[in-house]
Amino acid sequence: MKEWIYGRHAVYETLRAGRRKVHRLKLAQGLQSSPVLQAALDLAQKRKVPVEQVRRNELDGLGDNHQGLALQADEFRYSHLGELLAKAKSSGQPPFFLILDSLQDPQNLGTLLRSAEAVGVHGVVLPQRRTASITPAVVNSSSGASEHLLVVQANLAQVIEELKRENVWVIGLEGGSGAQPLGRLRLDGAIALVVGSEAEGLRRLVRESCDGLLSLPMKGQIESLNAAVAGSVALYMAWQARNFS
Repeated sequence: MKEWIYGRHAVYETLRAGRRKVHRLKLAQGLQSSPVLQAALDLAQKRKVPVEQVRRNELDGLGDNHQGLALQADEFRYSHLGELLAKAKSSGQPPFFLILDSLQDPQNLGTLLRSAEAVGVHGVVLPQRRTASITPAVVNSSSGASEHLLVVQANLAQVIEELKRENVWVIGLEGGSGAQPLGRLRLDGAIALVVGSEAEGLRRLVRESCDGLLSLPMKGQIESLNAAVAGSVALYMAWQARNFS
């Protein structure tokens, strides 16, 4: 099936990644040029993608914040766990994965994918059901970072067990009792960081499957951080533990 990727950065990164088959590009008439827009148009020309100039309101139904640009492409292709493990092995670094347990908000998913790509994770795992998935809205909110990531949809319990067999330490981000503060858990080895949903956090079975639980320190009056913010902070803490390599 085909879908419309919208927004300048999302379109540019989709074209740059080259992982999807693309079909045509819609450009709003009278659009003011910018470096990222020109770069997207240059890539479209290089890949011989037909470009059609249209009225701006023709793009309004494709999604918010389209910025006058939309790309028709095949749907996102999910990977399998073997690809993630192979990528980690070929990198010469300890495996570094992100597992997202039932996030519902596309904006939160997009933010975490953007953070995950920025710190160099080897792949992301999503549940098979009851979760936001890689839609055009998520591609847009991730500024196209999703296009450069290997993403798996699978049974989380099975994935966690497989990762443990590969000697990957599974660490859940959790604010409740039993969670260890930063400094008590090593984040520099082979790890999979698990972030729970916005409302419920980690599901019980997922929490119990973790090798350890990590809590972020809080000094202010607010009880907890947004899932995307907390997950992004934890990802950067793990990257720091790996000496930003």
